[in-house]
Amino acid sequence: MPVPPTPPLLTVMGVSGSGKTTVGAALAQRLRVPFADADDLHPPENVAKMAAGVPLDDTDRLPWLHTIGDWLAAHAGSGGVISCSALKRSYRDVLREAAPAQFFVHLDGSPEVVARRVAGRPGHFMPASLVDSQFATLEPLQPDENGVALDLDHPVDDIVEDYLARTDSPQGD
Repeated sequence: MPVPPTPPLLTVMGVSGSGKTTVGAALAQRLRVPFADADDLHPPENVAKMAAGVPLDDTDRLPWLHTIGDWLAAHAGSGGVISCSALKRSYRDVLREAAPAQFFVHLDGSPEVVARRVAGRPGHFMPASLVDSQFATLEPLQPDENGVALDLDHPVDDIVEDYLARTDSPQGD
């Protein structure tokens, strides 16, 4: 059974539209730790690029990943949950450099379910046209990475319960 750090320090990862923010906030509430949405940490130029339908490249992402890593490192002793796409192993490696003990919760599911969700989010900077590029970039968690993959096509409360059942994480209330 995977073991997240105590207090829990989690990165809820997955493609845009997988439910990272919703599930991450629910996990943080259940585990009684702070929550942050990495989307809020993007510099304005990244948001403008994505809003224009242009996928970010690794050069765009690196400063953002370091900012996320700083947030994780600041919460390593007290716990926290952050939602972040963390699509590539190399991105997760940057985050692990800052907070080696963090635990990844990969919200996994089909492109069809995700495309439907993204299309239903008016006003979000990530257009549905970028869903395919997100799946093309996604590198699922590897066996040597500390984390668990959960089915994103379940109700949020069920995903939280699945996380708790599949890890040795503190249960919260």
